[in-house]
Amino acid sequence: MALAPFTYDPPTDPALRIVHRDEALLVVDKPSGLLSVPGATPYLADSLETRVVDLEPTARLIHRLDKDTSGLMVFALTATAQRHVGLQFEKRMVRKTYQARVWGHLAGTHGVVDLPLATDPDRRPAQRIDLTGGRTALTHWRVMAREAAHTRLELFPLTGRSHQLRVHMKALGHPILGDVIYAPPAAVASAPRLQLHAAELAIRHPLGGAWLQFLAPCPF
Repeated sequence: MALAPFTYDPPTDPALRIVHRDEALLVVDKPSGLLSVPGATPYLADSLETRVVDLEPTARLIHRLDKDTSGLMVFALTATAQRHVGLQFEKRMVRKTYQARVWGHLAGTHGVVDLPLATDPDRRPAQRIDLTGGRTALTHWRVMAREAAHTRLELFPLTGRSHQLRVHMKALGHPILGDVIYAPPAAVASAPRLQLHAAELAIRHPLGGAWLQFLAPCPF
């Protein structure tokens, strides 16, 4: 099945939602619909990174979120901070919590998805489960609330693969609402946007090593 044509109309008000700012770090709450980094054409030039660099010219990207995922992203303001925090992501020291609303009701109150992922060459940028050649991907989940036809979850990715949470929820038979890549039409139509939000992020500060926890209220 071919993917829907890519459209881009990023939100602009406000241009940035700053959660934290100090001499080493800038933490921002990215809105759904905004690219993390600029694309290859002028049409895709607007991005969170572009807006952050306009404010802080020394800002350096550390990690990304999907365009339609909202929530916390951290930028380094020095090369030292970028190396320090980037290493935390690489070594899986960063504590990440997402909230999502998914199609249907999961059995039980919590669980683990351990399914390796690889790029789907016929549907880029989509990913797929690949039990033989995929890269390790591990997600913990916990039920927060059960709605009439859907479930609100907390998701805890222990790895950071592209589209990991979206593919893992689809693999459970409970795709994320509003997911135009992985959800069936009824689940896409049941929400005005992808119902996935990076709500909590905890890292060690690059100056001194103290744990910092950042929060961004879920907008759905």
